[in-house]
Amino acid sequence: MANLTINGKAFELDVEPDTPLLWAIRENAGLTGTKYGCGIAQCGACTVHVDGVAMRSCGMLVSEAVGKQITTIEGLAANGALHKVQQAWIAKDVPQCGYCQSGMIMAVAALLKEKPKPTDKDIDEAITNICRCGTFQQAREAIHAAANA
Repeated sequence: MANLTINGKAFELDVEPDTPLLWAIRENAGLTGTKYGCGIAQCGACTVHVDGVAMRSCGMLVSEAVGKQITTIEGLAANGALHKVQQAWIAKDVPQCGYCQSGMIMAVAALLKEKPKPTDKDIDEAITNICRCGTFQQAREAIHAAANA
């Protein structure tokens, strides 16, 4: 049993402590916006915020997340309004297939919290999420748009 706080709500999940956080979020909490990509914390499709820090949830154990605030893509919007990164993603028509986008949006939201006006170098260093469709240029445009929103 693990008690997790996800998107401000308490979840008592029947999972082993060594279960990857990704699977607890998707399979046990039923929040499927966080995606499985590579399973080795490289691609970023599973990115969530843990205490405000972007983390790859496939590489984090449930036991490491107990007592921390976890935010998934479902919890990024507030009071019925999309987060400025989500708004910019739509305005700049970033997604093609969309599979990696929730993880990328979560990584970008964390970057903008840390660096509200990132340079291209900051973006290159912080956003290492992989998009197989290759929408990196649109993503960069959306990041700058969100930073200026």
